[in-house]
Amino acid sequence: MKNDRFNRIHLIVLDSVGIGEAPDAAQFGDEGADTLGHIAERMGGLNMPNIGSLGLSNIREIKGIAKALPPRAFYTKMQEASTGKDTMTGHWEIMGLNIQAPFQVFPDGFPKSLIRELEQRTGRKVIGNKPASGTEILDELGKEHVETGALIVYTSADSVLQIAAHEEIVPIDELYRICKTAREMTKTGDYMVGRVIARPFIGEPGKFERTANRHDYALKPFGRTVMNELKDANFDVIAVGKIADIYDGEGVTEAIRTKSNMDGMDTFIDVAKKDFNGLSFINLVDFDALYGHRRDPEGYGKALEEFDARLPELMDVLQEDDLLIITADHGNDPVHTGTDHTREYVPLLVYSKKFSKGNELALRTTFADIGASIADNFNVEMPEYGKSFMEELR
Repeated sequence: MKNDRFNRIHLIVLDSVGIGEAPDAAQFGDEGADTLGHIAERMGGLNMPNIGSLGLSNIREIKGIAKALPPRAFYTKMQEASTGKDTMTGHWEIMGLNIQAPFQVFPDGFPKSLIRELEQRTGRKVIGNKPASGTEILDELGKEHVETGALIVYTSADSVLQIAAHEEIVPIDELYRICKTAREMTKTGDYMVGRVIARPFIGEPGKFERTANRHDYALKPFGRTVMNELKDANFDVIAVGKIADIYDGEGVTEAIRTKSNMDGMDTFIDVAKKDFNGLSFINLVDFDALYGHRRDPEGYGKALEEFDARLPELMDVLQEDDLLIITADHGNDPVHTGTDHTREYVPLLVYSKKFSKGNELALRTTFADIGASIADNFNVEMPEYGKSFMEELR
């Protein structure tokens, strides 16, 4: 493969699209979790012929999706090696890290001492301070916020501190400053969270809606990633959607924001049409944020089918020396208990127009095999974790 390297690699993370419980799922309270399997059952079968042709049901049978004989892509599933099942842990591992100290979560809300300090430093009171859905908490507290100017602070099953504010009550620039303050307060120690998220919204009581001005303030990765190596070697690293936020800009040469899965696909297709040499990398977050956490299997299934319908557009614009990798970062089974992520295997599909057909890859025991393969392809410093599968793409 060394003499047959790809000039561009396009990496798609389908946020939370797990493919069945991992061997250690019981340790995370996730026995029986099966994001894709349960959604397909609830939908009476998924209509996803394009990803099916790559080999999704060859990994394990998904109702409604026929096995590809032969598959167009190389396929397998990956097991997470890190201790966690959140967005940052999954993505950081994909790029070559192994996170053994899980991020803090706050199932009962944040400590009163942290909230008091946030109030003192921002000059605004805080309401909420509990785990909640982003839309439900606006229904509950949006009117009070508009009347008082108090900040709506909430969390989730993820390691996040989210601050919601109406754009006409707390201007965007002020909300961003507040979130930067919260970020400084939660970088280390007992308060450490993976991300602080600005959640601006507009509208009137009963008709509030979140805007596209969301901004994530993440911790920096706990070590150099393959993206750092690519950037330092003068390769392009184009981050689409929330990728730049997840890595706090580390190793990113260009960042493009998106509003939704479909806007993300529009953007990613446009990027694929550009002249660049390196990596394009997108996270499609709607599966997780809009449907997984809200326990909406039908909405999740429709979103999966919508993504599948866009795949031919992307594949049509790929060049002969392009490689497309489709995977996920964790599970979020919408028929599982609670509203948490689920500890699952994730799919791995690897496609190029160069391939006459695909085949099964060995089971991957870490997501870092993706980062190792990307580093191997571009001949940059290999990550400490992960094993390249580039030689298996024959």
